[in-house]
Amino acid sequence: MKLHSVTYALFIAGLAAFSTSSLAAQSLRFGYETSQTDSQHIAAKKFNDLLQERTKGELKLKLFPDSTLGNAQAMISGVRGGTIDMEMSGSNNFAGLSPVMNLLDVPFLFRDTAHAHKTLDGKVGDDLKASLEGKGLKVLAYWENGWRDVTNSRAPVKTPADLKGLKIRTIDAQEHPINVVWSAKFFEVQKFLSLTHHAYSPLLVVINKAKFDGLSPEFQQALVSSAQEAGNYQRKLVAEDQQKIIDGMKEAGVEVITDLDRKAFSDALGNQVRDMFVKDVPQGADLLKAVDEVQ
Repeated sequence: MKLHSVTYALFIAGLAAFSTSSLAAQSLRFGYETSQTDSQHIAAKKFNDLLQERTKGELKLKLFPDSTLGNAQAMISGVRGGTIDMEMSGSNNFAGLSPVMNLLDVPFLFRDTAHAHKTLDGKVGDDLKASLEGKGLKVLAYWENGWRDVTNSRAPVKTPADLKGLKIRTIDAQEHPINVVWSAKFFEVQKFLSLTHHAYSPLLVVINKAKFDGLSPEFQQALVSSAQEAGNYQRKLVAEDQQKIIDGMKEAGVEVITDLDRKAFSDALGNQVRDMFVKDVPQGADLLKAVDEVQ
């Protein structure tokens, strides 16, 4: 074999080895606000394990919990700009980019958790995902923050009338998923928890769309399937955590009110928020109807 042929063969072999090495080392920076003890981080580790298994170690995640890469809005901007590959945060953080995302903040939109999951994992959820693609974001999966409930420092809230006079989110009361209530230790000063479940808060796991589009179809599928499987796992963790947190609050002296009528709260609210959503979003009425029809 002539020298230049040997040199060429070695060059090609070297390129192949370099290419394989580069793929093996490829990692995606994945940021989120919660701590390493939260279900989001635990599920993110599972996401990474699944992804590496399905890509034979050629694609992996580098995890950044504890707001290491900034708050939700900073991370979303980073993902859109390409300085961060992926991030995870509540759906409300995306409403400024896509007003249709406000659908998920409509009170009493979902009947129960199963209804929420089926809606998000179906056509409505797909339509919401698609609304962000023009903003440079590809939604891989919906994970879960949980149901928003009310805590207050004054008295048990069992009926809409009990909310009268309460200053929400300032002094007397606040409303958040109870994992936030627990981690922020609101229960130390607010001794009444009412499980109003007035809104369901999903998390969006998003990746820079150009980054996603640049991956092979096999890697794209691995990312989506791994994110969705890890999301189902995280939803189960949230359900388990809810009861642990409620038990912990009871031990801390919190009165937990479960015997309330969600319909009474929904009726008291009326269609005010729904009407606002329809006014602001052209396809709002169709989206609301589609959610209501999910069985």
